[in-house]
This record gives sequence, structure tokens and C-alpha cells, in this order.
Amino acid sequence: MKGLLISSKSVDGWDGKNYSLLRLLESAASKGIDLQVVTPKQIELIVTRGDRKSILIDDRHTEIPDFVIPRMGAITTFYALAVIRQLEHLGTYVCNGSGAIEAVKDKLHMHQLLTHSSLPTPKTMLAKFPVNITVVKREIGFPLIIKNMVGNQGSGIYLCKTEESFLDIMELIYTNNADSNIIIQEFIEHSRGKDLRVFVLGGRVIGCMKRSSESSFKANFSKGGTVDSFELSPEAEWLAIEAARLANLDIAGIDLLFDKDGFKICEANSAPGFHGLEQITGPIIAEKILDYIKLRVGEVG
Repeated sequence: MKGLLISSKSVDGWDGKNYSLLRLLESAASKGIDLQVVTPKQIELIVTRGDRKSILIDDRHTEIPDFVIPRMGAITTFYALAVIRQLEHLGTYVCNGSGAIEAVKDKLHMHQLLTHSSLPTPKTMLAKFPVNITVVKREIGFPLIIKNMVGNQGSGIYLCKTEESFLDIMELIYTNNADSNIIIQEFIEHSRGKDLRVFVLGGRVIGCMKRSSESSFKANFSKGGTVDSFELSPEAEWLAIEAARLANLDIAGIDLLFDKDGFKICEANSAPGFHGLEQITGPIIAEKILDYIKLRVGEVG
């Protein structure tokens, strides 16, 4: 069985943050799976009805893979999405598909999907310049969170405790780019410095961890947070599975916030890392992902 792992960087450009990708390659080798790492720039996108058996990688015709694992998440470019769509059209199983990646890349769109299905999320609004502070105070209140529409690993997220700091940040953003896509979100005090990352694969939870930080309101492991095991309640498990289902994610990292009456869904990730999670579960996540893919492409054993 042959597959492509599409990364934003070539193997030569990887560093210590690429634990999950290295684990997938290690697991693939142990299972006899030929898994090749490519970047979107290595693939030429040629749309034709004439050749449906190969694609161009590094200007060489390469047999269509059995499966593709996109691992770019929120930084997936328009070109990368077009490549993924073309592979889907050619009959390749893609885990996750282009539609799912595009849905969760846009944080506001994801919140629209969740709230349309009556799932609990922090109250969220799209910033409109110039900002109407009266509406923000009435509908969201302080403290509040400012987020870039696209971001991952806790980047582009700010906590504003006062109206003055909020207006300063908004002015700075507007001055640099008046067309910035920014969302403003309710701050869930009960989840300050802690949250849950739930790993969903094929509609089932295969791991969960509580992330905590003593120094920041963000609990991301990639930002120095600590991780601990956590026993999911039926409510939290259902929320994570339902969020993944709504976004059509085969692989999903669902972040849940602690609230006074249960949990709220913070966001979904289409290429979740699992370094911190495997500190709790042991080295099993990469293996489970590839076993699931083998089932989906019809190769078992």
C-alpha cells in the first residue's frame, strides 16, 4: 500500500516540532506501508481527462497513491487544497478531505456549523472595522478573546481584560491591515489555563488529555503547557464526536473548554499533533491512524 503525507515543509526542513509526522513515518515502515512525504510545491496540478493514473511529483509521473494524509491544518493554502481536491477526484482516499480541512480552517465557519446544530460554544462575533465598542460590550463583555480567523497551536490568540487594551489592539490591527479577519469571543473563566484535547478517529474517541498552564490563559502543549490523563464524561465524549462528524473529519483534535455547567467546544483541528497525547497513551496513535486508513482503503491484515 502506498500513500502520500502532504506537509508544508520537506523532511529536510523538519525540526523537533514534527514528532507526529515522524511517528507516522515510523509506524508506516513497521507496517510495510510505503509512505512518501511531499510538499504541495512538489506536485504539479494538471487537470485533464486524459491521464487519470498518475500525478506529477518533482516533474515525474507518479502512480496515484492509495491514500493521502494532509498534515498542514490551518496553514493549508489554496494551492494545497486544489491538489487535495484533484486527488479526491482521481479516487484516492484522503484523510481528511478538502471540504473538512476548509471548514475547520475558518474558525468562524466552524462555530456557525456548531451553533446551527445547537452545540455549546463560546459566544462569537466577527470584528467589523471600525469596531462598535458598544455592541462588543453588550454582546460579548470583558474580558474577551481576540483570534485570528486562521491559526494553530495557540498562535494569534489574545486575552483582553479591559476596553482600553481591546481598543489598542483593534487600532493596531486596523492600521496594519484594515481587511483583517478577526473574531471576538467570550472568555470562559472556568477554563482559564486549562482545556481538554480529545482525539477522534473514525467517529470514535481514541485518546484524551487535559492541558494546563500556570503562566498563560492558553494551555497548548506546543506552548509549554503540561498534560495529564482525563476520564471523559459521556457529555464531553459526545460533544467531541459530534463536532468531528459535523465537520466531516476522519481525524480530529477537538478542544473543549471547561464551563460551570459542563463543556463548550472551542475549536476543531484537522491535523492534530499527538506528542503530548502519546505521553499518556503510549506510542499507539500513529498506529491507530494507519490501521484505520487500511480499513478505509480496503486493505486489512
